[in-house]
Amino acid sequence: MPGTVTMYSTSWCGYCRRLKSQLEREGIAYTEINIEEEPSAVAIVEKANDGNQTVPTVVVEPDSGAGQVTMTNPSLADVKKALAA
Repeated sequence: MPGTVTMYSTSWCGYCRRLKSQLEREGIAYTEINIEEEPSAVAIVEKANDGNQTVPTVVVEPDSGAGQVTMTNPSLADVKKALAA
């Protein structure tokens, strides 16, 4: 699928592991940023989640130019829809 997917995660997050597995199964490339290892990424996650460090936080940038979409704990269908926009 066209576009880019960035997933902000932690090493202990089960929801992150599930979504990563689903993306890999579907052949959707993504970049993972572990907020425990990248302290600067914490601000991005907190901004998207009203000050909370909720993961997975996923940022999708479709190639269509439709604009960046930020989602918290999205389903695979949500990610695919954002990529297709």
